[in-house]
Amino acid sequence: MKILNEFKCTFPANSANEALARAAVSAFLIPADPTAQELADLRTVISEAVTNAIVHGYRGTTGTVSVCLRMLPDRVIYIRVTDKGCGIPDVRRAMEPLYTSAPEEDRAGLGFAIMQTFTDQLHVRSIEGQGTVLTMRRKLGVRHDEESTD
Repeated sequence: MKILNEFKCTFPANSANEALARAAVSAFLIPADPTAQELADLRTVISEAVTNAIVHGYRGTTGTVSVCLRMLPDRVIYIRVTDKGCGIPDVRRAMEPLYTSAPEEDRAGLGFAIMQTFTDQLHVRSIEGQGTVLTMRRKLGVRHDEESTD
């Protein structure tokens, strides 16, 4: 896989850092000239992934969340969000819309559904007691300066 650009960061699993992750995605994508909708979609994806890691991965304990953003050929954006939290015992069930492992916290259970909707590919790898890795890809549309004018 040829990587055209890459950004990595690790931060404490603190809910205030979810905004940091959204800002990082925005800054990383600016040179790719995404549409407003593409930018909003990818900011939402990173927000959901990081929030899941903080809220569900660490469940009130401390830890870190790592984010890796890559620009790949053909305007494909790669996003990886990693935690070393409690892991997901049943990934298939966790990915069902409206399922939440924390109903007492008034969670909607739509995080994975949102990530699937706003990306072209979503892969979840999780091991109980070791953590979770989410990898996502999204192909951006044609750049504004690449559009043909007839």
